[in-house]
Amino acid sequence: MKRNDYISWDEYFMGVSILASKRSKDPNTQVGACIVDDHNIILSTGYNGFPLGCSDDEFPWERIGEDTKYPYVVHAELNAILNSGGKDLRGSKIYVSLFPCNECAKAIIQSGIREIIYISDKHANDRGTIASKRLLKAAGVKCTRLEPKSHKIELDFDIE
Repeated sequence: MKRNDYISWDEYFMGVSILASKRSKDPNTQVGACIVDDHNIILSTGYNGFPLGCSDDEFPWERIGEDTKYPYVVHAELNAILNSGGKDLRGSKIYVSLFPCNECAKAIIQSGIREIIYISDKHANDRGTIASKRLLKAAGVKCTRLEPKSHKIELDFDIE
């Protein structure tokens, strides 16, 4: 008899997205993304951070002030799209821990991703998120908030 306590595909891919977010060095917000094709094969992952070759120690992580992280950080969704190495992303899904901003929405639309599955929409009332939702709706990109069966998945590196 097979076990019944296995996770769904959506929970699995969101778990990969959240695990990817753990690579972010941002002290305030860690976001991960996982792009999946219609055969449940992972095409790419990404997390928020600075571009390749830009030292995490030389650029600011501040959120307020004269020199902030915002002009420098690449968001998880764009990183996942760029990390795909030119793979055809048309018709794919992207799993993200935080609803995409308007800039990422444009990249998602242009890359042909057809569905966004997300957990948090904590910036729902921000102008950028409102614009993002308008763009995604106009382009026919489906947006689904994941309601997982369980709110915790434990990873144990001691598998013996």
